[in-house]
Amino acid sequence: MAGVLGIDIGGTGVKAAPVDVATGRLLAERVKLPTPSPAVPDQVAQVIGQLIDHFGWSGPVGITFPGVVSGGIIRTAANLDRAWIGIDAVRFFGDATRQPVTVLNDADAAGLAEMRFGSGKGQQGTVLMLTFGTGIGSALFYNDVLVPNTEFGHIEIHGKDAEARASERAREVGDLSWEKWADRVDTYLDKMEALLSPDLFIIGGGISRKSDKFLPRLTLHARVVPAALHNDAGIVGAAMAAAARRE
Repeated sequence: MAGVLGIDIGGTGVKAAPVDVATGRLLAERVKLPTPSPAVPDQVAQVIGQLIDHFGWSGPVGITFPGVVSGGIIRTAANLDRAWIGIDAVRFFGDATRQPVTVLNDADAAGLAEMRFGSGKGQQGTVLMLTFGTGIGSALFYNDVLVPNTEFGHIEIHGKDAEARASERAREVGDLSWEKWADRVDTYLDKMEALLSPDLFIIGGGISRKSDKFLPRLTLHARVVPAALHNDAGIVGAAMAAAARRE
């Protein structure tokens, strides 16, 4: 099978599919397995091995990680186990899979995909992509250039991490109505607009499929749109990063 395998590690699930990096199209149906608990490195590597075996994959693999990845080294792991911090993820996953591996931040990967194939395509100026899931991931672009490893989900709002109040998990755990949750998201995005003055917000993660329930309630000056690739953006961006590294 041609293409590049993209794997997206999340706080609750690990998703994978082979990707045609020229078009952003998935070449097979996406497969999702539960993120192990505790989400320690060896356990997560086993899940990634299962996904690679499922596709019978041999070749380049792009892997996203929900935290700061600097030079292949994991620096933060807010929604996984702290045992990840300091690990050389490229070497670790490369040894575990015996495949050429590229590792990057999950929201950065989703942002790369949206800027090339999705809601950010052709958009100049400042674009902020935010992924709402277990936490809140962020990817910041200026004139289509990524500023890597922003962690805007940890901006403080009312004395708490923004993601503790406004992530999709916070909505589910708090059993919040769409109106109540949208109000929290609006407060958070208003803060981000005051700090960065983006021309466009892109809202990603699985919640993007339900954008009609909350986007009309937002009160920002900037345009706010759902991610076109929805929850596949991380997979596509991971594959793009692996292909770029291979070139």
